[in-house]
Amino acid sequence: MTASDAPVLTPVVGTLHALQVPIPYPMKTVTVLLDKPEDGGPVTMVDTALDTPEAQTAIAAGLSELGLGWGDVERAIITHHHPDHYGLAGVVEARSGADVQMLDVEIGRGERYWHLWEEWLPGHLKHMRDHGLPQESLESMGADNRRGRDRVQPAQHVTPLREGQNVTLTGRDWEVLWLPGHADGHLGLWNAEGGMLIAGDAILPRISPNVGLYAYTRPDPLGDYLQTLGKLEALNPAQAVVGHHGPVMTGVQARARELRGHHHERLDFIKAEAGREPRSAYDLSLAMFNRDLNVSGRRFALAETLAHAEHLRLLGQLYRTWQEEDGRWIYHA
Repeated sequence: MTASDAPVLTPVVGTLHALQVPIPYPMKTVTVLLDKPEDGGPVTMVDTALDTPEAQTAIAAGLSELGLGWGDVERAIITHHHPDHYGLAGVVEARSGADVQMLDVEIGRGERYWHLWEEWLPGHLKHMRDHGLPQESLESMGADNRRGRDRVQPAQHVTPLREGQNVTLTGRDWEVLWLPGHADGHLGLWNAEGGMLIAGDAILPRISPNVGLYAYTRPDPLGDYLQTLGKLEALNPAQAVVGHHGPVMTGVQARARELRGHHHERLDFIKAEAGREPRSAYDLSLAMFNRDLNVSGRRFALAETLAHAEHLRLLGQLYRTWQEEDGRWIYHA
């Protein structure tokens, strides 16, 4: 990394700074927050990025700009377990003995997933196959999952945070929020006095956060996410620190309404498509995401389509039957 492309710390509020860390995904970067409080509070990292050499180099440079090193980090708060936010948690813990903290809801499934990955992978792939993923795609999807797993170093011990609890950053109190949908136990931090939300991927300015139904997730992630959007509308933050395409966005309330409309349009589309011709979630995903996607993109497309189809099923607007000859679920209007 040269001086010209070295990461730049963006002041957020008080002693809190945002660092854009490179990731090998279409979003290109993920936001990592660093707090070096002046009152003697713990040096804190919020989210850790993916375990890649590029990410480690960027974070080391960001810490250095604050006169810190890896060994100075005393606490890591993780918004959710996805690899681009959690991947380096175990590295931070090992280098400094940092206290890694996550929402209690996320520890039991999402964080545990990384420790039990080998045992859970067959169920994960069976879930995709049962919803129509072609057999020839399973091997490539399994390999893609393995690449993701190789970039995650899980923490050995995680301290639970609970909804409604307060944590201190920048010498201020931040309320712990539960913002499920993109991940079952997605955590947010809310400072009411400053009207600022640390949002992770609960809301994003340029893309819709993926809301997918996987083998190990809650049964109605889209229903969860629609409730989260309502919560964000009611909070109406003046600013939100976001995981991608940020680091800071405004207009959160309007964006939450826009995303709700987006998901309702997709629900209408899925209902109409299933009514026109009963199909598996995979076949419905080919209609909803009618473009070329790589293996990872097609996995997200299937999971998101399935989240919409299952939300409609739970509302009684679709039903599904098991097709024994093909070994897959078929959705009907």
